[in-house]
Amino acid sequence: MLLTRLVETSAAVAATRSRREKAELLAAVLREVEPEEVVPAVAYLSGELRQRQIGVGWRSIQDVPAPAAEPSLTVAAVDTACARIGATTGAGSQAQRRTLLGDLFGRATAVEQEFLRRLLTGELRQGALAGLMVDAISRATGIEVPHVRRALLLSGDLRGVAAAALGGGAAALAEFRLEVGRALEPMLAGTAPDIDSAIEKVCPAAVEYKLDGIRIQAHRDGDQVRLFTRSLDDVTARLPEVVEVVRALPVRQIVLDGEVIALDDDGRPHRFQVTASRTGQRGDPRRLRERMPLTAAFFDILHLDGDDLLDEPGDRRWSALEKVVPAAARITREVVESAEAAGRVYAAALAAGHEGVVVKALDVPYQNGRRGGGWLKVKPRHTLDLVVLAVEQGHGRRRGWLSNLHLGARDEATGDFVMLGKTFKGMTDEMLAWQTEKLRALAVEEGDWVVRVRPELVVEIAFDGVQNSTRYPGGMALRFARVLRYREDKKASEADTVETVRAIYEGRPTA
Repeated sequence: MLLTRLVETSAAVAATRSRREKAELLAAVLREVEPEEVVPAVAYLSGELRQRQIGVGWRSIQDVPAPAAEPSLTVAAVDTACARIGATTGAGSQAQRRTLLGDLFGRATAVEQEFLRRLLTGELRQGALAGLMVDAISRATGIEVPHVRRALLLSGDLRGVAAAALGGGAAALAEFRLEVGRALEPMLAGTAPDIDSAIEKVCPAAVEYKLDGIRIQAHRDGDQVRLFTRSLDDVTARLPEVVEVVRALPVRQIVLDGEVIALDDDGRPHRFQVTASRTGQRGDPRRLRERMPLTAAFFDILHLDGDDLLDEPGDRRWSALEKVVPAAARITREVVESAEAAGRVYAAALAAGHEGVVVKALDVPYQNGRRGGGWLKVKPRHTLDLVVLAVEQGHGRRRGWLSNLHLGARDEATGDFVMLGKTFKGMTDEMLAWQTEKLRALAVEEGDWVVRVRPELVVEIAFDGVQNSTRYPGGMALRFARVLRYREDKKASEADTVETVRAIYEGRPTA
């Protein structure tokens, strides 16, 4: 299949808001793709490479050959080129990688080059997420959605599921089984605005502490232990203390879902980046543990000694968990029957320094990749009034609008504004249209990609926390920032300060 067919589909998917239309567009191209190209095609339509990472960033693709006049590049050719680039190592590899990239881009048309740029740098946001791709596979093959979703749960491999469904139909999907040692797509939690709303939807319920750690899935088969992150990356070698905990359990086979987190001497959590940094480190296990030990806290069990527990209700899975995992390695949890009781657990979680709680129905099975009403996370919401410093040109469905905001806080000492991050989330079409007109009127410099504006427009931003950052001059960045509303009633001189942001970062009270 020519790459241009995927590029056209990607643009069409990004340009429509209809989930049904998105799924049908994806299904149409899946029906046409060659069997040997299914895996890379599904990866590209999902906004990622089959190889995940091949060592190419923005700098690597700044200087590329002129685009080809006519499309000739195939999906298979792109996949082969990316595999070769990713496998290029050793002396002279940088020059060789540039040559391979140049050859790939030289064979691509202008629109294909733009697609490849976004694909290689992880910026291909087109709306073809896993849930939507499941619908597309169902439409392309006629297999009912639950059967496709079940196969995805058991395999954790959307591309493999697509290949099996397109090549072998429902019978091929029925062959998927939970395999100890192979990561599964995790179950996800929806969001409730407050504890009362969560309990109104789910009661009686289990209320569990929500840790600001790294999601971890632990598999054990005999003495063999493997640990996977939420993104299904194998991190076994980086977490020796977690391996020891799992290996010490009185079982032969087990699959657990939970978190790992770095705690201080008082049992309070370090900032998320401490946990993330330690989880990402490689090296001598003993030294890693001495430098920053991690604690495992499991909250679910998916398999135990030959029995799959995925379809068991949540309270039965917890009972099985309690029998084989000691309290020190389990999440703090309490079953409640009122909002008042849930509120006490929520307050205790926050007092202990954790993110909040997850409210879980007692009767729901384990469902992969879905933010259903069975699990609801509740966290306090931070907000700041920040100033728009610049904005990026929209693309895909947002083409023609100004979309991604550059956000800054006020520096009282200098009177300048310090950038804290970017966001394009939370905006309605009406807001996009309004801000495009408003920010164009404030523009002082308009490039091909970024429009710099006078720092006058104040926007209220919700976010989950503040993290350390070497990317921005203030040394901090907002986590999961999203737009709530514009504050035309406020002047830029009334925006929140860098000191307020730093107080949140350090866990100090804000004025």
